[in-house]
Amino acid sequence: MRVHRFVARLALMLAVSLPAMPSTGADDAFKSFKQLDSTAKMPKLKAFSPDFGATLKPPVAKNIVFEAKLTGDGEPVQQGLSWRVFSPIPADDGKLPLVASSEGGSADFQLSPGDYFVNVSFGRAGATKKLTVPESGDVDKQVLVLDAGGILLNAVSGDDTRIPTADLKFSVYSSETQEDGERGLVMANVKPNTIVRLNTGTYHVVSEYGSVNAVVRADLKVEAGKLTEATIQHRASQISFKLVSEAGGEAIADTAWSILTASGDVVAESVSAFPVMVLAEGGYTAIARNKDKIYQKDFTVEAGHNIDVELILN
Repeated sequence: MRVHRFVARLALMLAVSLPAMPSTGADDAFKSFKQLDSTAKMPKLKAFSPDFGATLKPPVAKNIVFEAKLTGDGEPVQQGLSWRVFSPIPADDGKLPLVASSEGGSADFQLSPGDYFVNVSFGRAGATKKLTVPESGDVDKQVLVLDAGGILLNAVSGDDTRIPTADLKFSVYSSETQEDGERGLVMANVKPNTIVRLNTGTYHVVSEYGSVNAVVRADLKVEAGKLTEATIQHRASQISFKLVSEAGGEAIADTAWSILTASGDVVAESVSAFPVMVLAEGGYTAIARNKDKIYQKDFTVEAGHNIDVELILN
């Protein structure tokens, strides 16, 4: 029994160690697979490789015409427009990069395919539109509707006394109050007879005559495509002050002035021989100080009546 087992193991070891002899039948079987036939054509390597000699054509920029109107059915604005085209992707500073700009009326821009933000401003009025330029095909003319009008401001003192331009200024605020209770400033230091272009809506206008207390406020409505002319009426006058040794005499220099309301509040101060102030209608007291002496006089301001107030040395 042990002899048979030994012979079986020896035969197995010889089968493993001896090299396999070639088989004609096996060769015929493998030849039937064409992919192993040396005569078969394999795909060229170049077919799987990019053609580095070919150049990529950059996208073709398209000419796009832009125009703006005050109203949807109005005529295009011919001047005073500011056009800005921005990329929608912020730069490192967080701002949208400016791609193109133009001033005047209608504008033509060469823009490559992609997305853009287009803004047009007309004074303080403006409109913004998102634009997508396609890879193929033309782009229609772009029309932006400003929905805007304008206001022209002026003011008089009393019934019809014209106020000198140098003494008058306006500020335009939004009609709505902000979280802090203040109105948003739209435009400051507007001179008389200046057209202010604004989007439609109601605005709060503050008119200042002089620099003391002659202030008038009004709410004005701006309509699309229209110019609103507003004349604000001030109840104030221009008052001149001087300290003299006798009536009609020369003003004494080095005089300090304080102007008080009827309730005793100080509304203005000056160190001048001959100060000129614009005061709202009402009663006041003028106090002059010169060489440690004090002089005072009550006076009344009537709208549209400019007067001189003289204080005489005792």
